[in-house]
Amino acid sequence: MDAFAVSKHVGYPPRKVRQLADLVRGQKVDSALTTLRFTKRAASAAVRKTIQSAMHNLVVKHGGSVSAEDMVVKSILIDEGRTMYRIRPRAQGRAYRIRKRSSHIKVIVTLLEEKKMSEPTPARRSK
Repeated sequence: MDAFAVSKHVGYPPRKVRQLADLVRGQKVDSALTTLRFTKRAASAAVRKTIQSAMHNLVVKHGGSVSAEDMVVKSILIDEGRTMYRIRPRAQGRAYRIRKRSSHIKVIVTLLEEKKMSEPTPARRSK
């Protein structure tokens, strides 16, 4: 059983948010939240809130009998959101563009037992 959460138009560039996503992908939810709490990146708060939302969605979906130690971050996707364009005045009347990028964060959380069951078992050699 999976649950997901989506945060759209988060005000951080996707390239910087993907660095955080690579840190926590595949970890248990409680260790992922601890990792993000002590990471010195501004976007870590947005990623942490999205993981917590997916965690709570799984708890509600499962009936409230699941804890954070039993959950795993199955996948975390960072897509590019809308880009705001601003103007920076330059010399001799010119103007340069400033691109303020945003991100969409999608987190899928699953139970630990289901992740173990879904992993393929290695094939045995026949003699």
